[in-house]
Amino acid sequence: MLLTQEPVRHKTGMANTPHILVVEDDREISALVAKYLRANECRVSVAGDGREMDRVLAESRIDLIVLDLMLPGEDGLSLCRRLRAASSVPIVMLTAKSEEIDRIVGLEMGADDYLPKPFNPRELLARIRAVLRRRTSEPVSVSGPAGQTVFFAGWQVNLTLRELLSPAGAKVAITGAEFDLLHAFCERPGRVLSRDQLLDLTQGRIAGPYERSIDVLVSRLRQKIERDPREPEFIKTIRSGGYVFTPQVERS
Repeated sequence: MLLTQEPVRHKTGMANTPHILVVEDDREISALVAKYLRANECRVSVAGDGREMDRVLAESRIDLIVLDLMLPGEDGLSLCRRLRAASSVPIVMLTAKSEEIDRIVGLEMGADDYLPKPFNPRELLARIRAVLRRRTSEPVSVSGPAGQTVFFAGWQVNLTLRELLSPAGAKVAITGAEFDLLHAFCERPGRVLSRDQLLDLTQGRIAGPYERSIDVLVSRLRQKIERDPREPEFIKTIRSGGYVFTPQVERS
């Protein structure tokens, strides 16, 4: 179900036109979403299931995927897991309003954002733009233009290329949302950051706060940078406070 909304038109050049893949088996919803996004300066491809999604991805460069949770055959959670294992393409997941557990699982599997049905297409567009903006904008260091690589405990974070390198020099796969969270921590080492602050720093509060998403992102990030995610050394939980990033951070 989709709530109708008049398009919000913005003038953009073709070079800035994102290519969105809508994976949704309800043809009426996918057609309405595609029409609205096209009216708002997006290129749109549609797929009704995982096989069609794979075909589009093989033929086109996709900037973001809008992925429905309930699909015939391979479901959205499985597709999200498979996509994230092979790619960092941003994913906005569509879920039924009552499926909070599935939304949490989707975030744990690597979705960048979610939107419950029924939804207003204007909100979907806002979320798409925000995810793409976080992905494409170059992070600005609090110390100015210098210091586009930060280091902590042997790890390297390239803020320009948005890459994470392990102490062994291996590139670590990281989603846009995970990178934004790590960047926020690296900019504020030793400071207790509440979930509300982290939401503001990483997601901009497009809609109402969803604090659980920060906990999920922290868990995912710990899986990638901690020796033992169950006993984290870098990202400490502060009871009734939030989180604190403990390593010493240096810049180059």
